[in-house]
Amino acid sequence: MRYISTRGQAPALSFEEVVLTGMASDGGLYVPEEIPRLSHDELTAMAGLSYAEIAFRVMKPFVNGEIDDDTFRRLVRDAYATFSHDAVVPLNQLDANHFLLELFHGPTLAFKDVALQLLGRILDHFLAKRGERAVIMGATSGDTGSAAIEGCRHCDNLDIFILHPHNRVSEVQRRQMTTVLADNVFNIAIEGNFDDAQAMVKASFANQDFLNGTRLVAVNSINWARIMAQVVYYVAAAVALGAPHREVSFCVPSANFGNVFAGYMAYRMGLPVKQFIIATNANDILHRTLADNDFSKRDLVATLAPSMDIVVSSNFERLLFEAYERDGDAVRVLLERFQQEPAALAEAPLAKLREMFASHSVDDATILEVIREARHRTQEILDPHTATGYRAAERARADAAVPMITLATAHPAKFAEAVVKAGFPGVPLPPHMDDLLEREERYTVLAAELLAVQRFVAENRR
Repeated sequence: MRYISTRGQAPALSFEEVVLTGMASDGGLYVPEEIPRLSHDELTAMAGLSYAEIAFRVMKPFVNGEIDDDTFRRLVRDAYATFSHDAVVPLNQLDANHFLLELFHGPTLAFKDVALQLLGRILDHFLAKRGERAVIMGATSGDTGSAAIEGCRHCDNLDIFILHPHNRVSEVQRRQMTTVLADNVFNIAIEGNFDDAQAMVKASFANQDFLNGTRLVAVNSINWARIMAQVVYYVAAAVALGAPHREVSFCVPSANFGNVFAGYMAYRMGLPVKQFIIATNANDILHRTLADNDFSKRDLVATLAPSMDIVVSSNFERLLFEAYERDGDAVRVLLERFQQEPAALAEAPLAKLREMFASHSVDDATILEVIREARHRTQEILDPHTATGYRAAERARADAAVPMITLATAHPAKFAEAVVKAGFPGVPLPPHMDDLLEREERYTVLAAELLAVQRFVAENRR
């Protein structure tokens, strides 16, 4: 298994190289050169297996023997032993044919744990094998940072620097990052928005001279291993509801698009999926692109679903690469134009996307309405991101006879402010976090200036 860039001008890499590299040297993102297939019999045989065993079987073709089977099984088993639910990602029935896939039972109560608990272990394994140390640098709109820190805090060969937008994440999200006082963990609050932080991380990967030879590693969703690990829960959920003997559909609260793309990979691997619904908040570039072919930047809107507050959807590039028949030059030209001016997709790629994807955008008032409605109808309290999915699943679903699986991306306690605004007293944190708001914090506030951030990283790495 080799991995190629979505822009077609970077060398093909092995799985180990891709995990340690992150973004391609031509500015693109890595995808498998060939997408592995899961046969009908292989999918059928997964029924009733543990999540860890399904994960091993789904991911094994992507790893391609670069970690021996016994070691990889152990890494997978150890990663998912950190989850508080035996099913790891349990399904919760909402109505006759609508299900909630609960992805928030990991250490930081968000879907990012599913991938990052494994990625930290894989990185540490490869670095130990090479006798190297590395620096992780990532940007977060809320959940990725805490999940990355939790996944890497015990790693011997990694220092981790996470940038978050100052005063633009929830208090619980911030404290989950800033109360981890490990020697290899550094939190930077950027006086700007998520896109400012993301741009500085991308610029640092493009020119790593400030680290004087130390490897810089990505743990956000540009890292292929993140996508690979997320493919698994689509397969596990579908098999639990009868796949491959029947189709299922998925609705995914979406921002950077990595989560949806993982589902698309599961479909390309052979999972029978009828439809993907992309749910967005008021920052709706994905919805505008699909609905109106309006692939353009707009000013960021601060919403009740802050983890989805982005202007540029990084992983959408991976789907464009597939829609454009893997023409890296066409993708590069489109994205270069997008950076300068409003763009539009070509007719054939857009038509191809619309065959498989629908979308729906939800504003803050609707998020609050949905939290109240879902509580009344199902007794569940949804976090604001999951609420966008709940409404989008109802509005954009193509076939009510096909089971709909909406991804619950975060525990509602992480966004208590929205729950209170909806008229409820709030949601208690789980027992392992019940003292979170009293723990000591440690973070550094920096201007949104690339050189200042790079200087801080260079001076503080071990």
